[in-house]
Amino acid sequence: MKLGRMNHIGVATPDLDASIAFYRDIMGATDITEPFVLESQKVRVCFVNTPGENGTHGTQVELLEPTSDDSPVAGWLAKNPLGGQHHICFEVPDIHAAKAEFEAMGKRVLGEPRIGAHGTLIFFVHPKDMNGMLTEIMETPKEAH
Repeated sequence: MKLGRMNHIGVATPDLDASIAFYRDIMGATDITEPFVLESQKVRVCFVNTPGENGTHGTQVELLEPTSDDSPVAGWLAKNPLGGQHHICFEVPDIHAAKAEFEAMGKRVLGEPRIGAHGTLIFFVHPKDMNGMLTEIMETPKEAH
């Protein structure tokens, strides 16, 4: 397994609109995507784009608000009511090869690859196998590189 580009940091929030206002008004973010609902994950999500090189955006902050009490993010917020860093996401060129490699190393992959908020395949690796950090592995979007 080779470490790929960090795509985003996921931040769980009990109030997406308040978090958007925080990044815009306090942190000075000028590029925030329109929120949308990702039904498969039971979250309302948007991305705060940090400045990158040559007019592109850098690493994103993914803001996640649960849309139902049985959302995994709702469970996380029950333990962390103020919200905060939920996960970190790295890109890989081949999601299925990455999954096989993690499993061959004995890492606990949480579910099968599924479509994430960027429209590409993702999976998560259990925090107990990743230095205490819930880790999302995402197939690099084809238009990104």
